[in-house]
Amino acid sequence: MIARLAKLALSSLVFIGDALRARIAGLTGRSLPPRAVVLYYHAVNPDERARFAWQMDSLKQSATPVSAGDEGLMKPGGCYTAVTFDDGFVSVVENALPELEARHIPMTFFVPTGCLGQRPSWVRSPQARAYQQTVLTPEQLLRVSENPWVTIGAHSLSHPDFLTLDEEQARLELERSKAELERIIGREVRLFSFPHGRCNPRLIDMARAAGYQRVFTISPRWAFATEREVVTGRVAVEPGDWPIEFRLKSRGAYRWQAAVTRGIR
Repeated sequence: MIARLAKLALSSLVFIGDALRARIAGLTGRSLPPRAVVLYYHAVNPDERARFAWQMDSLKQSATPVSAGDEGLMKPGGCYTAVTFDDGFVSVVENALPELEARHIPMTFFVPTGCLGQRPSWVRSPQARAYQQTVLTPEQLLRVSENPWVTIGAHSLSHPDFLTLDEEQARLELERSKAELERIIGREVRLFSFPHGRCNPRLIDMARAAGYQRVFTISPRWAFATEREVVTGRVAVEPGDWPIEFRLKSRGAYRWQAAVTRGIR
């Protein structure tokens, strides 16, 4: 709890600094670059649906929703947010997608193809939040992919820590997951999310060679900060976040954590 409050306090200072810069820019007639944040969830359970719906209402009040795969409409000075989900859980389709559709908010769904129709094999502790989740079946995945508000991305075959794989294993995870998704949904898959956010420059190059146009990490940075950006950071959110936490996360105020992580490494 203390650590959570400390993060909240520091993020509040970042938000205040951002607001002051925006105010000064407005007074001096300068145009700030667009600011975009990509959020990522995992599951949304039935008892969390109302909280998630509130979060999406809050998001629309403070930013323009965009797709994680197509940020081309961003304008200088604007605030934008993309919503993504890792792991392909059925609970997202049942509880999150209806709320997103109702608000015209696009989502990107990163699916691990080696666990379709099964419990997530990478979650081993019965106490883990995701232990009782189920990954979409191929039939469910096809139906979801036909929804105009949904973009399907790859999330590997087996959800491994890519930094522990040799080059052949990593290539297999990247290439086969893409091929299997494309076979199921009948369209190109251009986006990839590294499980656990674990990657390095060599793995990113391999993902590009496999045919992905953009890869996503879990580093909480501004998104779409440069033209033709290949690696996009994201901010972790949960339906159970405090309202002030969610507001600050969705406005990019937790991005200081990326700098701290780099310093530790």
